[in-house]
Amino acid sequence: MSLSTQPAHTAAPTRLDSPVLDVVVPVHNEEIDLEPCVRRLHAYLSASFPYRFRITIADNASTDSTPEVAGRLAYDLPEVASVRLAEKGRGRALKYVWTQSDAAVLAYMDVDLSTDLGALLPLVAPLISGHSDLAIGSRLARGSRVVRGAKREFISRSYNLILRGTLAARFSDAQCGFKAIRSDVAARLLPMVEDTGWFFDTEMLVLAERAGLRIHEVPVDWVDDPDSRVDIIATAVADLKGIVRLLRAFGSGKLPLAALRDQLGRDPLPVAGVPAGLTGQLIRFAAVGVASTLAYLGLYAALRMGLGPQWANFVALLLTAVANTAANRRLTFGVRGNDGAWRHQTQGLIVFGIGLALTSGALTLLGDLHSAPSQPVELVVLVAANLLATAVRFLLLRIWVFRSRSPHPAQTHP
Repeated sequence: MSLSTQPAHTAAPTRLDSPVLDVVVPVHNEEIDLEPCVRRLHAYLSASFPYRFRITIADNASTDSTPEVAGRLAYDLPEVASVRLAEKGRGRALKYVWTQSDAAVLAYMDVDLSTDLGALLPLVAPLISGHSDLAIGSRLARGSRVVRGAKREFISRSYNLILRGTLAARFSDAQCGFKAIRSDVAARLLPMVEDTGWFFDTEMLVLAERAGLRIHEVPVDWVDDPDSRVDIIATAVADLKGIVRLLRAFGSGKLPLAALRDQLGRDPLPVAGVPAGLTGQLIRFAAVGVASTLAYLGLYAALRMGLGPQWANFVALLLTAVANTAANRRLTFGVRGNDGAWRHQTQGLIVFGIGLALTSGALTLLGDLHSAPSQPVELVVLVAANLLATAVRFLLLRIWVFRSRSPHPAQTHP
């Protein structure tokens, strides 16, 4: 895996006679299905696709007669090319061919042609026009029509739920073998994709989404191939390992997604009077705030049994303030890695001091008004004071602690 967002040096330059679309068909030991698949795809593109195209057969370490079939197709059909890789891996084959291609749009589909070819033009049209950066066929989107067994349906939906829960993925179908990407995006995104097998698709989509790229989804008609030789258990284990690896990479901040976002990402649409990203930050801050407030009240109630109100308030607020700053740093303001973490916590403690002054002042005022207020009354006063402290906290976190800093000129990317 490369951490550079610069285009791959091996990428072929685009010429006037270069194809607009390069459809890659990755294969491993597909001597029976390969020829009818490629001839059907070629006939469809010749009749229905309005731009120059190429079909590239990417043979990854086949041990049967697949290479001979691919060579014969490349000889018979001028728009067909054949590439042979010595190592197995669908992701490896796609990454190699896509980074070598001179086409403007790069796509791939499985050799079984489970997805109806009528979705191909809707898949790539937004990429040709520049409207989107990647496109995926989705078997789970509204309007799709799918024929497959209950077991595969359950596995597919479960996998996508796992992606949503662990990686906060918003795309609906990571595994459908029907995807496309603009070549300029691929040149910068693919060096960061580490997986060489079936997790390649998921990793590419998650990184693209984190970098602010636009992913277009097309509902597809899809019929399951009953002869599929995919090892479901081995694939599932590899996918789970890939998810863990991505979580570690995001947690360490080692992936240069910010640089990729600066180069290719799409900024939110401007709304008069609303700073960019404010709405999403408010929602995430509110969620963190609710969790922090509940934790604070629970700690205060527990500590109040052995401490006075001021000390119980101080300890509970200090503990939740540290956790709140860490959560907002990562979730609300999207700061990854350890750089600046101690500074952020120090500034967060200053913000904590302001919140402490507000809540302690509220308790002092309550004590002046009532000599022995009940615990429910104390909690009500603290909730009100915390609401005011929360508003102040958000403003200070946004404009001071986690404010956007312009990169030094020497760190900017072309």
